[in-house]
Amino acid sequence: MPISTPHDAVFKQFLTDPATARDFLDIYLPPAVHGVCDLSTLRLEPGSFIKRNLRARHSDILYSVQMRGKPAYIYCLIEHQSSPDKWMAFRLMSYCLDAMQSHLQKGHDALPLVVPLLFYHGAQSPYPHRTCWLDLFAEPDMAAQLYGHAFPLIDVTVIPDEKIRGHGRMALLELVQKHHRRRDMMELIDDLRFLLSLGTCSREQLESLINYMLLAGDTTQPNVLLDALAHSAPQYEEVVMTIAERLREEARQKGIQEGIEKGAQKGRQEGRQEGRQEVARAMLMNGMDRIVVMQCTGLSEQELDQFSH
Repeated sequence: MPISTPHDAVFKQFLTDPATARDFLDIYLPPAVHGVCDLSTLRLEPGSFIKRNLRARHSDILYSVQMRGKPAYIYCLIEHQSSPDKWMAFRLMSYCLDAMQSHLQKGHDALPLVVPLLFYHGAQSPYPHRTCWLDLFAEPDMAAQLYGHAFPLIDVTVIPDEKIRGHGRMALLELVQKHHRRRDMMELIDDLRFLLSLGTCSREQLESLINYMLLAGDTTQPNVLLDALAHSAPQYEEVVMTIAERLREEARQKGIQEGIEKGAQKGRQEGRQEGRQEVARAMLMNGMDRIVVMQCTGLSEQELDQFSH
């Protein structure tokens, strides 16, 4: 059950009333937002984004509204505690993100605007903390650059191979992940041998990379690929040959298992055939019509002839 306080009860009694909520928002919405909001479309939305252990100190109300004809939300967070929360701006931003996630889960294909509002009635006056969440970072200017612009993107699919070859210890990973959808990973062998010859890859990294190539990539001759890699640099020969030996053993075990399964299947089929023949023989000995015997056992006339004469 949600934790309820007198503050929570009285505030929600007022703010869940549509007419009162419109008066509240008419007064306190930022002018730029107010100018594009159609408050006649205001609707109370169910649910809360506050963690259970914080509900004694905070309450929230979420409204949906049309903003320039598109769905948007107004998220009102009420702070009940007497000591203001230094991290409230961050909390409020995280709750707005939760509201956006909820919107997407309903099938929408665009993020909605969620307008955050903080209603404070604590003992300390005026409210002592910053209300911009970026100000909470140790480097606010850098935070504004990071979170107010497009995030850094490393798209290896468009980086030229010759440039990747100059990326030091990252080159092998980038090259393989760029080309893992190729028809045959052997097409990369020259680049792979060159990069391995530089000796910048640890044994553990190489083992992980080869396993990835064999699982996510494709090659018609994995043993040829491994043999070529093994001779790229002396320090890697042992680890590559160990992987090659493991693959050969796995293939041998797979072949044994497949042989056992095929043998068992053949045995079952032969057993079923012999069973049908025994039933047919007994039916014929009891004078039953051949057509009836064929219908009951599934045997052909030629198969009946093999043991009925």
